[in-house]
Amino acid sequence: FSCLYAVMHESGHGLYEQGLPLEHELTPLGQAVSLGVHESQSRLWENQIGRTSAFWEIALPWFKQLFPQIPNWTAADLNLIANEVKPDFIRVEADEVTYNLHVMIRYEIEKKIFNQDLEVEDIPQAWNQMFSDWFGLEVPSDEMGCLQDIHWSMGAFGYFPTYTLGNLYSAQLLESMAEDLGPIDEIIESGDWSSMLEWLGGKIHAKGSLLSPSELIEQATGSAPSPDAYLKYVEEKYSRLYGL
Repeated sequence: FSCLYAVMHESGHGLYEQGLPLEHELTPLGQAVSLGVHESQSRLWENQIGRTSAFWEIALPWFKQLFPQIPNWTAADLNLIANEVKPDFIRVEADEVTYNLHVMIRYEIEKKIFNQDLEVEDIPQAWNQMFSDWFGLEVPSDEMGCLQDIHWSMGAFGYFPTYTLGNLYSAQLLESMAEDLGPIDEIIESGDWSSMLEWLGGKIHAKGSLLSPSELIEQATGSAPSPDAYLKYVEEKYSRLYGL
């Protein structure tokens, strides 16, 4: 599933960029407001839309056509597989329950580096120890550990927390979208997602950098940015999936 959800993730970024006001290109109004808001768009399409039974109801026929060798899985089966909670090494393949722990490890290491509490050559050891403590897994190689992301090699230090901000924002946006449009699962299952894109376009994309990120989220949802919607979303989603 990693390729499918990578495409949905990057499509969310692309839809945001395409929705920015073209007439204000190269001005602040024509630019995305923040990386956190940008990640909210990618994470929303990837997870809140893509990792649902409703999505798999419409994707199942296509999936079976492309992969005729698969068992006789139902949409519910595929959704459970797509949302399996399993501590693993790779951030981009992590489930929504453990994902933010991956971000926290990177954030803590970055803090140590810039506070001069950790030398660069000691990053693998620090990473592996934190991963063992937090995930209960022994990292087999740096490829599966501290070298798995492109961010540090391209100088994108401080980027990783924007993924967690994106998770928080996207859950809050989803909640507000449902209040305005009705049950999101029904919209997803209909196969016509234009109303969701139009809602995001009007509330987020078209605003460019007119407002600060926190002002933008508050204007779009009626509430200041908060982890409450995300915590509620994760608890309700995984309670349903695992019968908790």
